[in-house]
Amino acid sequence: MYVIAGLGNPGQKYAETRHNAGFWFIDCLASQAAVSLRLQSRLHSETAKCDLSGHDCLLVKPDTFVNRSGLAVRRILDYYKLPPDNLLVAYDELDLPAGTVRLKQGGGHGGHNGLRDIFAHLGTPDFLRLRIGIGHPGQKHLVTRYVLSRPDSADARAIDGGIERARDVLPRVLDGNPEAAMTALHRADQSPADNPAPAKD
Repeated sequence: MYVIAGLGNPGQKYAETRHNAGFWFIDCLASQAAVSLRLQSRLHSETAKCDLSGHDCLLVKPDTFVNRSGLAVRRILDYYKLPPDNLLVAYDELDLPAGTVRLKQGGGHGGHNGLRDIFAHLGTPDFLRLRIGIGHPGQKHLVTRYVLSRPDSADARAIDGGIERARDVLPRVLDGNPEAAMTALHRADQSPADNPAPAKD
């Protein structure tokens, strides 16, 4: 079984804020699979089992706040006796423009406190991440207010588009070919200027 965990803050107050982009990805997958997540208190998460492209998956939205995401992720993996190799974590990424989406295997936490906490609880950074670009406010002291606020309409459309592209390449990840998914996302994010049409005779 593959665990797909989205990071975010619980509660209606935070539902539409940028920091909940990981939750939005899980909601997108749940809609596709026609399932509803239910609270599992012992797992500190809302979860739903589903079939995605012929693979058994567990969709997870921790009911802890982002900064304590590791508690829920560790509890899930322990309960189902799964290694970090079976984990994909989706989260908001300040260092990518709104709507740009990238897959990454391992590496640092980039200052994201949710990832930092997952590292601490799992004892390893070696799992797959889906980085959902939300843009950056430009100055470090503005970051907290920025991630806890709603994106404007243009950024919201861009982020939704990025999430849909990530959903579309997910089957390649589940098939064991994340490199192909990474390549597809990179190509999808190229602008027409980067890929000019061939000149006509």
